[in-house]
Amino acid sequence: MVVTQSLQGRRALVTGGGQGIGAAVCRQLAALGAAVVVADIDGAAAAAVAGATGGSAVTLDVTDAARVAAAVAETGPFDILVNNAGKDQHAFFTQTTAADWQQLMAVNLFAVFAATHAVLPAMQARGFGRIVNIASEAGRLGSRGGAVYAAAKGGVIAFTKSIARENGTRGITANAVLPGPVDTPLLQAAVAAGGDKLLRAMTAATLVGRLGTPAEVAALVGFLAGEAAGFITGETIGVSGGMGCGG
Repeated sequence: MVVTQSLQGRRALVTGGGQGIGAAVCRQLAALGAAVVVADIDGAAAAAVAGATGGSAVTLDVTDAARVAAAVAETGPFDILVNNAGKDQHAFFTQTTAADWQQLMAVNLFAVFAATHAVLPAMQARGFGRIVNIASEAGRLGSRGGAVYAAAKGGVIAFTKSIARENGTRGITANAVLPGPVDTPLLQAAVAAGGDKLLRAMTAATLVGRLGTPAEVAALVGFLAGEAAGFITGETIGVSGGMGCGG
């Protein structure tokens, strides 16, 4: 059986959509027919992606729950939510501070709470929704030099499963996509801090011996956002070149 995927008539919100995986997700969803709102703290980057995909843009600090709720009220309702905004910091735990923890948790976990809380009631009222949270293999496997980031992404995984349990009979699915080392500005910043040795280690951790691409992650997100994925919920799905195999 051939599955023809279309998101025609669906509206999507993508956080952190101005670059990297988020921008690739915006392009993928738009190519499938969705009307995409690109949200990013960098308004110019969001506008550029929106212009290229025929969508609209909103400048948004995802750590500000009140602003997130207001933005959703202004631009929603949405059928699809992709919580993609994220931040990493390559440092061993004893080299980090409480301020570092608060910032990493705010961007990587609390922002997921805020956007989901804002979008979910309208999905429940309409009886349809697709929530895709971009977590990380670090959240499943842990991370040497990224303990707080890994903890936040582990929280995203647990939160995703909980939202799936609460909404499974309402026509709403929630799934977590776990990228491994993907060639994005976030990874490039980590490599700049950790050096070529870190890059070699990340590449070697995959079974395919290379970095992934944002488009490869976006392809899975596009599938999970559609009708054909209606029986897939509460799952953690790696896009990591086999990095999570056996984990």
